[in-house]
Order: sequence, then C-alpha cells, then structure tokens
Amino acid sequence: MKKFDLNIDRMLENWEGFHAVREIIANALDEQILSGTKEIAITRIGEDQWSIRDFGRGLKHEHFTMNENQEKLDHPGLIGKFGVGLKDALATFDRLGIATRIRSKFCDVSFDRSEKHDFSDVITLHACISAPSDPAFVGTEFILKGCSDEDLDKAKRLFLRFSGEDTLEQTQYGEVLRKAGKVAYIYINGIRVAEEENFLFSYNITSLTAAIKKALNRERTNVGRSAYSDRVKSILLASSSEAVAKPLVDDLGNFGSGTLHDEMKWTDVSVHASKITNAAGNVLFLTDDEIMSAPRFVEEARASGRQIITIPNTVKEKLSGQVDTKGKPIQDLSNFVSQWNESFEFKFLSPEKLDETERSVLDMTDRIAALVGGLPSKVQSVKISETMRPETGSFSEARGLWTGSEIIIKRSELASLEIYSSVLLHEIAHARSGATDISMGFEQELTSLLGTIASKALLNNSAEVRIRQEQFGALGPEISDPLRKPSTLNSAAAPEKRAGFWTRLFSKE
Repeated sequence: MKKFDLNIDRMLENWEGFHAVREIIANALDEQILSGTKEIAITRIGEDQWSIRDFGRGLKHEHFTMNENQEKLDHPGLIGKFGVGLKDALATFDRLGIATRIRSKFCDVSFDRSEKHDFSDVITLHACISAPSDPAFVGTEFILKGCSDEDLDKAKRLFLRFSGEDTLEQTQYGEVLRKAGKVAYIYINGIRVAEEENFLFSYNITSLTAAIKKALNRERTNVGRSAYSDRVKSILLASSSEAVAKPLVDDLGNFGSGTLHDEMKWTDVSVHASKITNAAGNVLFLTDDEIMSAPRFVEEARASGRQIITIPNTVKEKLSGQVDTKGKPIQDLSNFVSQWNESFEFKFLSPEKLDETERSVLDMTDRIAALVGGLPSKVQSVKISETMRPETGSFSEARGLWTGSEIIIKRSELASLEIYSSVLLHEIAHARSGATDISMGFEQELTSLLGTIASKALLNNSAEVRIRQEQFGALGPEISDPLRKPSTLNSAAAPEKRAGFWTRLFSKE
C-alpha cells in the first residue's frame, strides 16, 4: 500500500454531504459520456451505505493530482473541467466522518489523515492506494459509509438526469424543460446551478457563453440570472415546436393581471412564440383595447372556432404586418376584419319587410335627396341592409356605404328621419365627390351640401313664418324671426302644426 498526499486539510466548511455526493455523481456522468458506456448506478448497499458506480475506463492514482483535464476541456457537454471537484468531495467526506472507499481495475483506495512527508507537525488527508482486489473490475465505484439517504436524494435532484423534468424541445443552445414543480431550475450541462420562481419552463444550457463560464463558481450554485438570461433567450428564440410556443403565448393572457411569467416579458420571445402559434393553430391575437372596442368581431372569431389570445401593445406593434414561421399572415384584428369583409354578405330588406315607422322614413328618400339636387345619376338605388361592413380603418360597423353604384344604409338608421337623413346625405356626398372619408374632396363636397341644405332650410323657414303670420297673426313676435325655431311649433298643444311644417320643408324646392 502506498500513500498519496492529497495536500488538503479541513476545508469547505459550508459544504454539506450532498455537495460532496454531487461531485462524485458528476464525475461518474462525465465518464459515462466520455467512454460511451452504460448508465451509472446509484445503489443503497446497506445501512447508511451507498454505492456510486460508472462503467467507464477506471480511476487511476494520477487522477488525484489537481490539474486541467484536456479531455474534459475539449468536450462541450461535460460538467467538470478540473481536478478540483474530486478533492473537494473527499475533503468534505473526511470532515463529516463519511468513510470512503474506491474500487477500479487499477487500484483500491481508502483514506486517512497522516503526517505530511518530512513535516511531522502537519497532518493532511492521504489516499491509501493498494493493488486492485478485482483486476477485471469494470468502471469505478465509490462506496460511501455514513452517508444519509437524504444527502443522496438531495444530490440526485441537482441533476437533470434524476429531476423528473421532461425535455420539450432541444436546440443548438440547450433544452426547454417542462418543470416538475412550481419552481423552475436552470441546468448547465445537466447540473443545476440556479432556481427561478417566475419562469414558465426549466432550462438546460448546453452551449456556454463567456459570461456563464465566468459565473460558474466552485459550488456550481446560485449563478446569477444576468449570466444565463441571454442564453435562455437564445434557446427560446431557436425553438420551433408548438409544445414550447403555445404555453408561452397562452401565458400572454396573464399580462393584464400582472402574473405574466418572466420569459414573456422579453418582447422578442413573445413575438417568436406568437409566430409559431399562428402557424400551428386557428387563433386571433388581440389587445385588451381591441377586445373592448370590437366585441362583435371577438364574437365572430369565437363563433368560428378561433382561440382569442390577448397580447400587449408592444407585442402587437412587433407582430403587425409580419408573417409566421410558415409564411402566413399574422392573424390580428386587421387581418381578421379584411378576411371577414371578403366573405361578407349583405342581408338586404325589401320595404315590405320594414315596420311602418321605418317605411315612412324610407319613403322620404327622394325628398331628402331633393334638398341637394336629387340623387346623383350614378346612384342606381338606395338599399337597406340588416348587416353592414365595418367602417374603413375602424372595427365598428358602418352606418352607410357607397359601393360605386349603390347606397347601402343599415336598417338601424331608419330609427328617425334625422338619423336617416344624415347618413343618406353623407353617402350622397361620397357618390358626388367620388372621394373617401377624411379626404379633401369629400370634405369639400360635404361642406357644399351643408350650405345647400342650410340655404333651403332658411328660405323654407321664412316662408313658413309668413304663412303662420297670415294664419295665426296672434302669435306676433313669437314666430317673427326666421332664424329662430317657432316655439309654437314645438308645443305639445299643436302637433298637427309641427308635422305640417316639416312636411312642407321637404316638399318645397
């Protein structure tokens, strides 16, 4: 038996047993990957005693020398890089009174505290290396006596391999994981380094950035978010599966309540997930304001089987006018209304289908048009529809529409002569000017019509005053001002006079 001075005394006072067990498991997993051998075995072999075994090439005494392992440095998927972890673990086991033995085809190893060579006053931990008890032994086995079940369980939970978290998608930067509990975990090459209270997923980072390498400490715990957030974002932006995108987009619905998970606070991630979801499903993206301002189209969308997904305005601005991962337009409100308009059908009503009040108002069409010189020759007909397309640039239904050959007015506008007149004259202005809303040509034409109507109204009102003065001279100054609406005409005592006034207004040229 030969003694190998590990050159360590009491250290890592903050480490518990599970920290040391973690290092042994990490080394076993690394060896499994490097040697391409079968799964490691973690077995309880007696009271307070555990075996951790890999089936790789076997430990040698030189592995106790702390140096950079070029083989591990060159492999991107490994956990350890230096010879620090094994020595840290052995020192911790010694401090906690956990007896450790190692077996491989090269040697058997136990440990004790002995005088340092040539320095009898210095006691350090030594590896006691003996000839192998089984030269045919495959792999390396660590036997830990005095290690509790709790330490083994806590150590295992630090590894993705034993976490119970399923992989939802693998990208070139790492994996998106379905978290097993309420807390999300960040893994680097399969070992846990951080916890996230408000992440929707857990993540296993397999492509390390310089910031991550710098932040990885000796304990491999409590790595700050600033070190890995960019890489998590890269993983999500590289994802393409609905299994990842849909939960993210569904989470956008929590924006209004303030319970949004942190990943969706990254606008570019929200936009990317929305594009994937758009390509995969029958959805409609709406902001809270749009849901409030266009309830009719929300109902239409739901009735057609679409899932309404609420998004913040910042995401809407980024999505607007874009296409999804399959090249299809993003289904936002503008797109939905355009498609709806293309398939829209008017529900025209003949006069016989109207009630008496509605018909009486409709019958005034020619008289109203006569106020501005009659219907333009290009207007072939004026029709009434139960349904109406949305206003241009709006998501509320139009009251009227000029099609280029017909004026179509919504049935609800027949509620009163005043309402119907305003809509009809508005559409006549479109027909005469050939211009659209909010244009100079339309404004000029509408202004012209207002002047024509005002002039006729004043002239007719003056004529009415003269008639009334002749018939009701006793009213005197009460109706002498043609610019003032006679109070007598508004009186409940003379309804027949009031009706006669408005009839003559529309009948006079």
